[in-house]
Amino acid sequence: MERTPSDDTGPIHVPFGYVVASEKWRGSQLAQGMQGKIKLIFEDRLTPVDFYLSNRSCILYITEADLVAGNGYRKRLVRVRNSSNLQGIVLVEKTQMIEQYFPAVQKFTVLELGMVLLPVASQMEASCLIIQLVQEQTKEPSKNPFVRKKCALLSEPSLLRTVQQIPGVGKVKAPLLLQKFPSIQQLSNASVQELEQVVGRAVAQQIHAFFTESR
Repeated sequence: MERTPSDDTGPIHVPFGYVVASEKWRGSQLAQGMQGKIKLIFEDRLTPVDFYLSNRSCILYITEADLVAGNGYRKRLVRVRNSSNLQGIVLVEKTQMIEQYFPAVQKFTVLELGMVLLPVASQMEASCLIIQLVQEQTKEPSKNPFVRKKCALLSEPSLLRTVQQIPGVGKVKAPLLLQKFPSIQQLSNASVQELEQVVGRAVAQQIHAFFTESR
C-alpha cells in the first residue's frame, strides 16, 4: 500500500467502501464485528492510526489498557491532530472499571486538541460505530431505501448508547436527537440553534461544546 515513508500520518489509499486496519487488530473482537459488513484490509505500518475510513479520515482507538498505562496514548492523538492530512476521530473504551479516567481523556481530546471523541462500552459497540461512519462516507450504494433501512437498524443500538453518553443528553433526549440528526456526523455538525429546537438551549450548548473544536 502506497504511503509516504517519512510521514506516518500521511495520506494512505483506501479503496471505496473498505477500511484499512492496523495489523494489531487482526483477530480481535473489534475486527470480527466488522467482518462480513464492511471489507477490511490489514496493514502493519499504520502507527499511530488504528483504522483508516478513507484517504483522510481515521480512527484512533484508546483501550482500557491504554488508559490504565498512563498518558502514552496522548502522543498518538497529538501526531494525528498536528497532521494537515488527516481528520481523526477518537474512540475510547468507557467502562465502570476506568470511568475515573474518562474526564481527563475528554478534556485533553475535545478541549485541548479539538478532536471528536466518542465513548464506547466495548469493542463490539465500536465495530458497529465504525460501520456507521463508513456507511456515511459511502452514500452512493445507500440510495436504495431498503439498504439504508438495514444499515440504520444494524447500527442503531450502538449509536443510541453513544449519544446517551454525550454530556447533558441521557436516555430521554438521545432518541429525540437521533430523530432529527440520524448520524454522528450530522449531530456533530449541527448548530446550537438547530440543537436548541430539540433539547433546549442549555443542553444544546453542552452538545455543541462537546463536538466543537477549541479555538
